[in-house]
Amino acid sequence: MNERSKFLVRAAAPLLALPRSAKRFVALTVDACLCVFTVWLALSLRLDSWVVLSSRDVWTVGVSLSLALPLFVKFGLYRAIFRYSGWPAVSAIAKAVSIYAAAYGLVFAAIGVSGVPRTVGLLQPLLLLVAVSASRLLARGWLGGIYQKLLTRAEVPRVLIYGAGDAGRKLAQALSASSELRLLGFLDDDKRLQGGLIHGLPVHDPATLKAQAAALHVSDIFLAIPSASRQRRHEILERVRQARVSVRTLPGLMELAQGKVQVSDLRELDVEDLLGRNAVPPHAFLLGKNIRGKVVLVTGAGGSIGSELCRQIVAGHAATLLLVERSEFALYTIHRELLQALEGRGAGAPRIVPLLASVADARRMREIMAAWHPHTVYHAAAYKHVPLVEHNPAEGVRNNVFGTLITAGAAAAHGVRDFVLISTDKAVRPTNIMGCSKRLAEMGLQAMAEQAARRANGTRFSMVRFGNVLDSSGSVVPLFRQQIRNGGPITLTHLDITRYFMTIPEAAQLVIQAGAMANGGEVFVLDMGEPIRIADLARRMVELSGMTVRDADHPDGDIEIRVVGLRPGEKLYEELLIGDDPLPTAHARILKARDEFLPWGQLSPQLERLKAALEINDAPSIRQQLQQMVLGYRPRGEVVDWVHLEQRADLAVACL
Repeated sequence: MNERSKFLVRAAAPLLALPRSAKRFVALTVDACLCVFTVWLALSLRLDSWVVLSSRDVWTVGVSLSLALPLFVKFGLYRAIFRYSGWPAVSAIAKAVSIYAAAYGLVFAAIGVSGVPRTVGLLQPLLLLVAVSASRLLARGWLGGIYQKLLTRAEVPRVLIYGAGDAGRKLAQALSASSELRLLGFLDDDKRLQGGLIHGLPVHDPATLKAQAAALHVSDIFLAIPSASRQRRHEILERVRQARVSVRTLPGLMELAQGKVQVSDLRELDVEDLLGRNAVPPHAFLLGKNIRGKVVLVTGAGGSIGSELCRQIVAGHAATLLLVERSEFALYTIHRELLQALEGRGAGAPRIVPLLASVADARRMREIMAAWHPHTVYHAAAYKHVPLVEHNPAEGVRNNVFGTLITAGAAAAHGVRDFVLISTDKAVRPTNIMGCSKRLAEMGLQAMAEQAARRANGTRFSMVRFGNVLDSSGSVVPLFRQQIRNGGPITLTHLDITRYFMTIPEAAQLVIQAGAMANGGEVFVLDMGEPIRIADLARRMVELSGMTVRDADHPDGDIEIRVVGLRPGEKLYEELLIGDDPLPTAHARILKARDEFLPWGQLSPQLERLKAALEINDAPSIRQQLQQMVLGYRPRGEVVDWVHLEQRADLAVACL
């Protein structure tokens, strides 16, 4: 914007800010001045010289004012909004001035007034028509565009950037070219910067954020602190959420290193920042031990953990990566993503092979293992949604238990060196079929590991147990995000429910590192920090979206948190250890559990009886046998298998 444009905007702003009545008075005053001006101009044109209005011209001016202004009021010229006026307004002016011209001409041209040339009675109305029309068109051209810009500027989000460092300054430069946001200034903890100007914008003390947000009507805070630790970001977010503003963030340093900061780099808040816990840097040797230069197979490759394992394996320079997935769309999605990530890697890029398969299909799994003889298998395929598995127990057990054992058996038969099962904290003292099936899968691998230990170069079976991962399929985080976007309510099963959380990349890295430490039979447990109360997580997500929670203390809040009750098989608290004496490992975040299991000779007959119950979908028998096999399994409530309930309802009707 040049200096002339800036001057026009500054001149227009006070006028646009006037109340409607004041604007009408200004318009009426302008029209009165135009009446006087056109009388003077008409006299000057008639006498062929510039004249000075004197007392003899009072009648000429007085008649013009007394006729024009009432007519303009009558025809609604002061009800029109000048900045939007167009030809309809000009038409109204023409009608009003036509009546004015007839009356004015009658007085000064037809009847005549001594000392006033008769031609003034004809010339002045024409000049007045031109002058008043021009004034309206000028107002439309000048004030209309400026008003729209000011209005748009007032409606766009008003933002502050938290962080006046290099990333913050680059973001400010990017925002300066955007009409979608209005940048008001910076927040920074550096006392040397506070009170100064950067790019002409003030730097505020973050301690004054709440007051500044209210005074400046701030709607968004952009975090531009890519080098800050997760704990530091957590502290900042705790301060920001008191200000009732929405929070967005820039990527981390590694992502920013790829190019300049752009407005498009801004994204929704990373919920992992709410954990307040820094990730432990991975051990490079452990990350590469079972991957670099090897053939690696991942089951459930299209799932949350499976797909992240695939990304880490590709980054770890595997020779070949086999993607095993039963969902066609999930397999297509991860395969396409990995191929795009490998563009430009050349001949050193790993080969990516997408394979449609169910882990419960023994023939297909043997066929895959025989074709590629993978060195390492990461078994992430599982049904993990607690209520769904509770309502479909036979399929849950078939996939989670027997799918694991089938895949493990095929791996052992074809020389796989390392087999790593992705397990869950729900396997500890389970109250649901899903958790029980995962514990039984662990027990099966522990028994197979004991057998493999007796053979030279037998497969090393290990398990890695951890809690929820943020933003995984079925996680509360994407559900809460969607519910907040929809205006609520957020549905919570219980106010006291707690869960362990970890980011997906961190969990995948720890799985790979744990598997690299295995000797066979270990149940590794990831240190997930302190459990998080889900109600507190929901409240933070609402507040960091710039809204408030609606409850008894705040009935006018934006988003309600509604308790809907525990679902079938759901626990209030999850645990990671069955015993209380975990062993440390070479990694600070990885422990080893010491869990009892049945030898294969005792476990195998029980598995056969369980398989027979699955074949006829005998839900009560499935649950009873799981109770006998998995110590600590304490199911709650009645059997809720959909097929079983429907069959029982049909039987009841038949007996009537």
